[in-house]
Amino acid sequence: MSDQDPIIDLIRRHAPADGTFETSLPGVKLIRCAQPTLPMPVIYEPTLCLVAQGRKQAMLGKTAFVYDRSRYLIASVDLPVMGSVIEASAEAPYLCMQLDLDTVELAELSIRYPQKAPVRQPRSSGLLLNDVDPGVVEAATRLLRLLDRPEDIDALAPLATREILYRLITGPGGAAVRHMAQAGTHLSQIARAIVWIRARFREAFPIEQAAEVAGMSRSAFHAHFKAITLMSPLEFRTQLRLQEARRLMLSDNLDAATAGFTVGYASPSQFSRDYVRAFGLPPAKDTQRLRQVGTETPREGEGRRRAPSTRPTASTRALV
Repeated sequence: MSDQDPIIDLIRRHAPADGTFETSLPGVKLIRCAQPTLPMPVIYEPTLCLVAQGRKQAMLGKTAFVYDRSRYLIASVDLPVMGSVIEASAEAPYLCMQLDLDTVELAELSIRYPQKAPVRQPRSSGLLLNDVDPGVVEAATRLLRLLDRPEDIDALAPLATREILYRLITGPGGAAVRHMAQAGTHLSQIARAIVWIRARFREAFPIEQAAEVAGMSRSAFHAHFKAITLMSPLEFRTQLRLQEARRLMLSDNLDAATAGFTVGYASPSQFSRDYVRAFGLPPAKDTQRLRQVGTETPREGEGRRRAPSTRPTASTRALV
C-alpha cells in the first residue's frame, strides 16, 4: 500500500478524527489514531484487522503480535490482550479496517471450496498473522467504497464481504482460518470455555468445570487452552479481572482495594502484586499516569465519536 492507495483515502474520509467508528457496513469498523499509544487492555473478539497505514502491537501473554500494511491479524476467539499503536503521526495516522468474522459463513465457504490437498490440522494461538494478499485489499477497498454509495450497501456489501472471507480461506494461512470455523475442533472447544470463563471471571471456580464445558480432560484442556491463548486458564481469568479492575478505577473512580474485591480478589496484596506484574505499576500510580495522559479504559461500546456515514463506537483506547 502507498500513500495514494484508495483504502487510505477512504478510511481518512470516513474516520476523520482519532477514534473507532462503526460504519453503515455490517460488521465493519474504521480506526484512526494520530500518535503512538500506551499499552491498554482490550478484548479481541473474532475479527480481521487490516491495516492501511501505521503499525500496531498486540501482546497476548508474553508474545507480541505486530501487524501493519504488510501483515493482517485475525483473532479467532475472545482474547484479553494489551494493545498499543506503535507507529503513527499526524501526517501519517494509524488507519485500520476491522471486520467481524462470521464463522457460520466461513464454515459454509470452507465446505463449498475445500482445500485441494490435505493439510495437517494447524496448532496455533488464537491470534494469527498472515502476509497481506492483494486480493483481500482489493475486496476491502470495494467494500469501503460503498460508504460513498449507501444505496448500494444492502445489495453489494454481502458480496464484497464474502469475497474477503473467501480470500482468507484460500490465501496464505488459509488452513488456520478454516480451522476456526470448524465445529468439533480443539479451537471451537476452547472457544466455548472462553465464553464460559468470561461470564464468570469474578467467581472462584475449579478448572475442572471449564474443562467440562470444553468437553476435555483436565490435562488436555490445559494443554490446548495454553496453545491457543498463550496463558493458563487461571492466568486468563486473572487478565480478565485485572482489565475490569483497571476500568473500574478509571471510569468509576473506585479505589484499588474496592476494585480488586469487586472483580473477585479476596486479598488486596495479591491484587496489587498481580496488577504490577500485568501493568508495570501499582494500581494507584498506574491510574494516575493514565489520567495524566488523558486516557481511560472504556467499556466495550463506550467512549464514542461520530463521523460522516458512520455510527459511533468505542474510542481510541479500544483500538484494534
